[in-house]
Amino acid sequence: MREKTLIAEPPAAEPPDALIEELAEADARLATAPSGKVIEWAVDRFGHSLVLACSFQDIVIVDLAVQSDPDIEVIFLDTGAHFPETLEFVDAVTERYHLNLTVTHPGPEAADWPCGSARCCELRKVEPLRRAVAGREAWLTALKRVDAPTRRDAPIVAFDRAFGLVKINPMATWTDADIDSYVADHQLPVHPLMARGYLSIGCAPTTRPVAEGEDPRAGRWSGSDKVECGLHG
Repeated sequence: MREKTLIAEPPAAEPPDALIEELAEADARLATAPSGKVIEWAVDRFGHSLVLACSFQDIVIVDLAVQSDPDIEVIFLDTGAHFPETLEFVDAVTERYHLNLTVTHPGPEAADWPCGSARCCELRKVEPLRRAVAGREAWLTALKRVDAPTRRDAPIVAFDRAFGLVKINPMATWTDADIDSYVADHQLPVHPLMARGYLSIGCAPTTRPVAEGEDPRAGRWSGSDKVECGLHG
């Protein structure tokens, strides 16, 4: 496991037209492809300049990614406010897959912005990820269109101007039922808090269990109109 404390770099300049055209073609071609094929394309195209950033509740993307590249760098954003169960789960998954894991931490400027405050996610997630992917060409995510209205039109492949690199969402078309089926069929470990009603797990101060029939993400930033942390919009 590696820990990164790097100087933030501004996003890359506007990408060349040729890259945008290439990504549009890849997005169209991979629109209905199995997630594993999408990841294989990403590994072939970007090699060691590809990283996976995930929350580790997203165990399926980890399982899929290491099948294509067992040495892929996996980034976990330690905000300093995770549930103890989350940190234990990260350790267990890392050991299971022998992950090439990088853990990020907030810089000292985050001390004045505790979890739930206005700049918390910016300083504890967005900026640490920006530092971690500096110099890379592409990142994989577990983003799904069903996660939130803001993600309904998420592409499979596109250029992410916020981070200045290519963003690949191999699981964009998956449903929650698809996730549950894959986890059961492949006997994957499950985040222990899910059995206690935490169906979308973020930081402890801003995450609550959800009631039966309630939207899975209703437990994130409950009582506010916030739906995204800034990583995906």
